[in-house]
Amino acid sequence: MHPNALLELATDLLHQVLQFQSPADRVVSDFFRTHRELGSRERHSLAETTYGVLRQRLLFQHLAQSGKGEMERRLVLLAWQGNEGFLRAALSEQEQQWLEQVKAVNRTALPEKLRHNLPEWLAEPLAAALGEDFWPLVDSLNQAAPLDLRVNTFKAKREDVQAALKAGGIDAEITPHSPWGLRVQGKPTLNKVDAFNRGEIEVQDEGSQLLALLADAKRGEMVVDFCAGAGGKTLALGASMRNTGRLYAFDTSGHRLAALKPRLARSGLSNVYPIQIAHERDDRIKRLAGKIDRVLVDAPCSGLGTLRRNPDMKWRQSPQSVEELKVKQAAILASAARLLKPGGRLVYATCSLLDGENEGIATAFSEAHAKDFTPLPAVQALEKAHAGDAASLVRGDYLRLWPHRHGTDGFFAAVWERR
Repeated sequence: MHPNALLELATDLLHQVLQFQSPADRVVSDFFRTHRELGSRERHSLAETTYGVLRQRLLFQHLAQSGKGEMERRLVLLAWQGNEGFLRAALSEQEQQWLEQVKAVNRTALPEKLRHNLPEWLAEPLAAALGEDFWPLVDSLNQAAPLDLRVNTFKAKREDVQAALKAGGIDAEITPHSPWGLRVQGKPTLNKVDAFNRGEIEVQDEGSQLLALLADAKRGEMVVDFCAGAGGKTLALGASMRNTGRLYAFDTSGHRLAALKPRLARSGLSNVYPIQIAHERDDRIKRLAGKIDRVLVDAPCSGLGTLRRNPDMKWRQSPQSVEELKVKQAAILASAARLLKPGGRLVYATCSLLDGENEGIATAFSEAHAKDFTPLPAVQALEKAHAGDAASLVRGDYLRLWPHRHGTDGFFAAVWERR
């Protein structure tokens, strides 16, 4: 494709993404379906440039003020992730001179908000909570996440899958904390990988694997994944259960549950029952009250722990939306807790970085249900499940994962046992 045409497409894509009407990954995917003439390198350049703008939006918007022409085009030039020679071929002499001048700006001397590229309502609590660790977190959030895979232990052993991937030209490292995980650099085309098509691996961040590990689901039990989504943790739970017992995958979205079906078919699991519910008080949930051994609640949240993958979340969320989510999280957790029978385990989790969605919800639940639920230290559950270096994964009684410390997405989890 001619450089000018590709630059125009990049500008058009960025314009659509910056409307913030839909998640960026969905907008990018829809854009590529519309432009099937794009090759893999062209798609990569457009996608990574778009995410580059989202990661450093405040900085690039500030720098772009000195240029001329369409704002989205200037942002694309600043964030370009494709071939530099290809880019220069599309620029006017004036644009080339401007770009060189802007690149020479000493960014370390700029105000903090232009260096951390976070909205102030998010930067302030994170800086207060992390202190000197705030800037390492910022640096980690501006890096693309690696590809983590979970080995389906119902079908294969991790070392065998690792060897098979290596034979196919894919180097995979054993994850440091999850006993099920492999980490791959780059973005191999998994639908061309035999281990993937045989259902021996699934894409799942190591932190998400640890949430399933905390549930400690066992053979023959009745287990509920209360907010199953597309089923990543559902499949991990099913493998832990060795395809026995009954595993209910609840979600309010039929679209998300539909995405579970092909993954479930590959996994070889037959103990999973996907069920679309209307809300957390659905009658189908009430009928299971007091009968369940394990409940995992990966609650709807701000998603701010996934900014390496979804940098648009920091611009699409707000203090108001987070407050609304906290109300929903508390209601969902209270409803899910009713499913547990005595001795059953409850896990509440989010992929948020904010205390209000995490420790705040867990503490309030513990206080309100002190007669019925006993908090369990996460480190104890992790060690029993053979997680590596479990003590480094916790803060107090809770699992607390950070991208800059653990190489995972940001996750939180609290664990209780019903009396």
